[in-house]
Amino acid sequence: MPTQPTDDEFELIRQSGVALRVGRLSLSAGTGSYRVKSSMARVARALGIDRHHAHVTLTEITTTSHRGHSFRTEVTEVRSVGINADRLSELERLAGSLAQSGRRVTVDEVSAELDRIEGKPLLYRPAVNALWAAIACAAFAFLNNGGPVEMGAVFVGAWLGQLTRRLLLHRGLNQFGITMVAAALACLAYLGVVSVVHELGATEARHATGYISAVLFLIPGFPLVTGGLDLAKLDFSAGVARLSYALVVLTSAALAVWGVSMVAGLSPDPAVPPAFDPVLLTVLRLAASFLGVLGFALMFNSPGRMAVAAAGVGMIANTVRLLLVDADMPAQAAAAVAALLVGVLAAIVAPRMGIPRITVSVPAVVIMVPGAAAYRAIFQLSNGDTTQALAYGVQAGLVVISLCIGLAVARMISDREWAFER
Repeated sequence: MPTQPTDDEFELIRQSGVALRVGRLSLSAGTGSYRVKSSMARVARALGIDRHHAHVTLTEITTTSHRGHSFRTEVTEVRSVGINADRLSELERLAGSLAQSGRRVTVDEVSAELDRIEGKPLLYRPAVNALWAAIACAAFAFLNNGGPVEMGAVFVGAWLGQLTRRLLLHRGLNQFGITMVAAALACLAYLGVVSVVHELGATEARHATGYISAVLFLIPGFPLVTGGLDLAKLDFSAGVARLSYALVVLTSAALAVWGVSMVAGLSPDPAVPPAFDPVLLTVLRLAASFLGVLGFALMFNSPGRMAVAAAGVGMIANTVRLLLVDADMPAQAAAAVAALLVGVLAAIVAPRMGIPRITVSVPAVVIMVPGAAAYRAIFQLSNGDTTQALAYGVQAGLVVISLCIGLAVARMISDREWAFER
């Protein structure tokens, strides 16, 4: 016959629930599964749980908490997949402070702090959040060899696309449908601006090729990078799920871009690089890389100082990557070197600022994700040109793999938990 739990078992139930809540909030904020497990384990230890085991995927967490002869197994599901760097920082700070203090805490203490973190509003309103995306994509347009007209049109298109995406996501609509709508709107807005400029007398044909930069705010950089890091930690269920999610998001956006391209009769061919003095080009790349990473970091709801730290790291690493590519180093090798540099710099900067390393390293690496090549691969595949699609797809895939390898090696160098398997 079923029996009522004892007071000790009831307390374990409450403790297990709080630890699981930490994991759910961390997972919904976009961090990797290894960090979700670590945060839950530290909080569980501070609560007095003897052993805590967790299985984490992209949208689900299964945990078992042990104390003495009692154990509690729970499952939760996270349906909203997004990025909230401010929440990640708050949760990491909470888990870290509990681990460092070494004192036993109560369920009510942790619950009160989690209530505060969960109830904290987003730092930026939708229109401002869209502004950060617009700045990032305009910087991307320059790095993709765009000129002033392309950058201005990308700014308008990305702002409208991200604003629409943000408003629709908060209404609970399907993410993949929203992605297609946002991508189509961004492309159409870009083409509208270019058409107006064309009517005013700017007739350069290359303006039309820059529209692919207007949808780069849809690149799922966080899932791509964290998925790769999960695989590096041998967490295949989480890593494969994240990479699959990223691929579906990318495909949704690319199909919308392809649809607009077919209607408008456009092709997202690479633009011809503008002629700049090498010193001036390096300075402009530094500025564009800083603004690009800054925009993405703020779009991920990072506080100002955190975003500036990521932008500084990304500015240095991305410019080094571009210089290495100019020196005829293979793109994937240059990406691995740059990602390694990001990881090392983040390991130095983040602890001194008291912020999670992932909130610095991932925005700094996102600007290196070959979104334009990935979009072109799916575009050419939709057109039936499998040879070109394969070329762009392999190029994009190798660069993404190299970025993950660079970050993973940096973590192995600077973090004992990554260097040794337990």
